[in-house]
Amino acid sequence: MQITGDMLIGGSAVRGTRGTLRAFDPARNAEIEPTFGAGGTAEVERACELAARAFDPYRAAPLETRARFLEAIADNIVALGDALIERAHAESALPKARLEGERGRTVGQLKLFAALVREGRWLTATLDSALPERKPQPRPDLRLQKIPVGPVAVFGASNFPLAFSVAGGDTASAFAAGCPVVAKAHPAHLGTSELVGRAIQKAVVDCDLPEGVFSLLVGAGNEIGEALVAHPAIKSVGFTGSRRGGLALVDIAAKRREPIPVFAEMSSVNPFFLLPGALKARGDEIAAGFVESVTLGVGQFCTNPGLVITLDGEETQRFIDAAAQALAKKGAQTMLTAGIAAAYKDGVLQRGEERGVTTVAQGMASDASCAALPALFTTNAMHFLATPELEDEIFGPTSLIVICPTIEDMLQVARHVEGQLTATLQLEAEDYPLARQLLPVLERKAGRILANGFPTGVEVSYAMVHGGPFPATSDSRSTSVGATAIERFLRPVCYQDLPADLLPEALRDENPLKLWRLRDGKLGRE
Repeated sequence: MQITGDMLIGGSAVRGTRGTLRAFDPARNAEIEPTFGAGGTAEVERACELAARAFDPYRAAPLETRARFLEAIADNIVALGDALIERAHAESALPKARLEGERGRTVGQLKLFAALVREGRWLTATLDSALPERKPQPRPDLRLQKIPVGPVAVFGASNFPLAFSVAGGDTASAFAAGCPVVAKAHPAHLGTSELVGRAIQKAVVDCDLPEGVFSLLVGAGNEIGEALVAHPAIKSVGFTGSRRGGLALVDIAAKRREPIPVFAEMSSVNPFFLLPGALKARGDEIAAGFVESVTLGVGQFCTNPGLVITLDGEETQRFIDAAAQALAKKGAQTMLTAGIAAAYKDGVLQRGEERGVTTVAQGMASDASCAALPALFTTNAMHFLATPELEDEIFGPTSLIVICPTIEDMLQVARHVEGQLTATLQLEAEDYPLARQLLPVLERKAGRILANGFPTGVEVSYAMVHGGPFPATSDSRSTSVGATAIERFLRPVCYQDLPADLLPEALRDENPLKLWRLRDGKLGRE
């Protein structure tokens, strides 16, 4: 499939006229052809208008049609073959094996949501029978189901050109809910976005859906994204990126005449607690795994363990020494973009110059362009608590070890940290009493709590939560990964005494969809 540099507005390929963009190869330090035409408010208007028109027909389509649409997208992505991997590799410098795995995850997400759509539990079909004889007031017939909120704006992420981008989890869950999607391509992977966008566009046609179910916009700067979030047709937003970018979208959405939710994943340092028993039993093993987690994918994971919290002592020093030796053997590697590499370099430089912070290890330097040098730092609990900047995320292969004199200091650090995507406990049975003190705190702080693992790696499943309190996300009640991600784009509607012929299929007495439903407080398929 040829990359043309066009936007995809409904069923049409549209050349933007608001300037030009080119993708960039960070490994070669060179721009990549072709030139993309940037869009503006006119293209936003057209895409959103088409999405608004498509909403009611799309959400009214049979659930089986919606499921087949998701599966068709997955099949079309696979059919792109090596061309997709080659282009994503050129635009991101990510290893081809990593991208092949990410493609598999993207396809798996789409198929998970297809299965979820067919199952129908997400409709939350609930029936309360009328009680005409009830005193002092009769009860009417009440029936509830969830419906899609409307067109969704999706912003592609820089660090996952497939799984968190044009056909990523936000798009898949929005489509599953019955919402049209207007996606904005990330400027770092324009060609990858067009290829995937055309795979979705083809699925729209093949499934005989309204063209406005999907559009893909391209734009330079913030103008097109701001216009998209501000457009009255858009009813929700999915975003993965920086805290500054996410909060800017939240602010725009809140100031609309009709405020809308923004589900933004923004910032997390993923505290990693080393408890004494675990350090004593397998400190060297944990150190090796920790360094692999910190440097995986050049540290460009939102679940990178950027903060280690441990108690002072000989076992902790042995862990630091082992981690420092392992990290010193790691070479600098190319980051996703020149901007990300520059921000990482500045962040590491500032941290190393901070009073009260010690640089304990750096990786091996490289002449590669856009390269990130791994770095490991230590500080003490008192200084960490007094220095807010030390809690800032540095996006890349680095971590800060906070050494606590006492258990109470460790608990104080745990209570102090901001909201997180993850929190990890490395522990043995003898550590359970301390873990019991930490767990209530971590439940308030994180969306996922791990034991004896490493946070990099997010399973796509029914139980996964990839979210957390601010600033990890803008809405701690949601997840961007896993089956319950669909809940972000649904809202409940109650039907009171609606005639049987007008009821949605999910709420009819005969239950034609064969759904599990809650009827008069009892779960079943009646």
